[in-house]
Amino acid sequence: MKTKIRSVSQLGVLGLVIGAMSLAGGARAETTPSGEGSSLSVKDKTFMKKAAKGGMMEVAMGQVAEQKAQSDDVKSFGKRMVTDHSKANDELKSIASKKGVQLPSKEHSGKWTSDKAYMDMMIKDHENPDVKKFADDTAKMVQEHLDLAKETQGKLK
Repeated sequence: MKTKIRSVSQLGVLGLVIGAMSLAGGARAETTPSGEGSSLSVKDKTFMKKAAKGGMMEVAMGQVAEQKAQSDDVKSFGKRMVTDHSKANDELKSIASKKGVQLPSKEHSGKWTSDKAYMDMMIKDHENPDVKKFADDTAKMVQEHLDLAKETQGKLK
């Protein structure tokens, strides 16, 4: 279960970059052969759906952190994840709506184990090399999250 949560929340990082992708033209549109307008590739639709699931997980885990964390710094970090990922999720929903992509709408819930386990997961998620490379090109916010996660984790020792 722990591995599944990590892989899903890594996708939440991708949710953050959706807004930047739309501004930079990164969400690649393809013109249909009949010239009826643009639609997204299957790969882009799949990416959007996975990013939506991950974004919802980041929000859910942040909400749990706000409620159950022992450390005020971890609670504050959780609140930041809720704010930033909610904004990214809303931007993704807007793009999906314009492109006719049906995103998952089921809210996710996260299981709380400890402040340290949550912060370890956040650092691992935001350090993922493939995601980090992509995110560094499109969203400064991901680096800010990593720095804040490390700072907050350091206060737990």
